[in-house]
Amino acid sequence: MLEQAFNQAAEQADAIITSGGVSVGEADFTKAMMKKLGDVVFWKIAMRPGRPMAVGRIQKNNRSTVLFGLPGNPVAVMVTFLAFVKPALLKMMGSHAAPAPMVRAKTQEVLRKKPGRTENQRGLVTRSAEGELQVVTTGNQGSGVLSSMVQANGLIVLSHQQATAQVGDWVDVLML
Repeated sequence: MLEQAFNQAAEQADAIITSGGVSVGEADFTKAMMKKLGDVVFWKIAMRPGRPMAVGRIQKNNRSTVLFGLPGNPVAVMVTFLAFVKPALLKMMGSHAAPAPMVRAKTQEVLRKKPGRTENQRGLVTRSAEGELQVVTTGNQGSGVLSSMVQANGLIVLSHQQATAQVGDWVDVLML
């Protein structure tokens, strides 16, 4: 059934976007089917949330259709879509639209992080009385906590090499 759906989509579309099925659980068939029908360009990224993301191609009738296999958790889907899929789709469409703005803001709380992966924490950016941008998280940062995304107006982007950010540190924020 999945093979039939992918083949049909590959005949009709330039890109396919799925959610779930790209990790290593018993019901995770998307990556294996992507490999069977074409190739997996990359899988598992050093990013949180969103690690079990896959991107590949399905070859069908002398066409190559891009397949974005997004994670299953709602926040992970939104973050990987914003970071990878939206820019790719815009480029595929020939768009020259400016990317979402990245700003610098002072964190008003400790942002715990170990080096070794990029973390996108949902945040709320405001302006201080002095006119500086400041940011706090929206609470629980679990990849299944949809309310953290609904309350956010930006993603606090803690880079791959970065460690814990202390109160008053400047951090990058991708505005939503």
